[in-house]
Amino acid sequence: MTTLIILQLILIGVLMWFLRKEQQEKDAVVARKIEKGEELMKTMAMGLSYRFNYPRKINDEDEIEFEKGSDIFLKQTPLEFEDFVAKIIKQKLGGNIYTTPQSDDHGIDFEHHLNNELYLGQVNVFKENVGPKPIAVLHSNVVKAGAKGGYVITTSGFTQAARNYAKELDIQLIDGIELVSYWLESMDAKVYEPNGEFA
Repeated sequence: MTTLIILQLILIGVLMWFLRKEQQEKDAVVARKIEKGEELMKTMAMGLSYRFNYPRKINDEDEIEFEKGSDIFLKQTPLEFEDFVAKIIKQKLGGNIYTTPQSDDHGIDFEHHLNNELYLGQVNVFKENVGPKPIAVLHSNVVKAGAKGGYVITTSGFTQAARNYAKELDIQLIDGIELVSYWLESMDAKVYEPNGEFA
């Protein structure tokens, strides 16, 4: 009888060891997927930075000429990034969004009307982390317009000083990874039309 109990305990111990090992392997797979997901998001944020700030020059007729590159690359300007972001924010948060005129926008790229409140947005196609200056410009405009709040959105990240400053002023910061996350969510919500163009 004692031998049978000992054998049962050994079998339970071995079974527990296998179950624990299997769970550790599953946890490792999940961790690798999360890591790859974050790498993908960072790569996509970098791609947005390149897409909307593709090397270009102005020709003699004041037209934009993009540098040579693959025909599969999307080549757009930072001004087109404003519309791109506005559509994503509208899809994510709802409400109505209007991009501001290209000149004399005083650092405001879109107005977001949500629940009878005004929010102002500033977008930046940057490769370097954004510092506090755009936050100060946005906050000044929020106060001047009597807006409820605002967003600073970039393809890159934010310095710690910028994060601290924005927190003091209640300005929402959306970095490249979060923007890509919103973009992917908007794709799931059929923000793309059947012809493949961004709605």
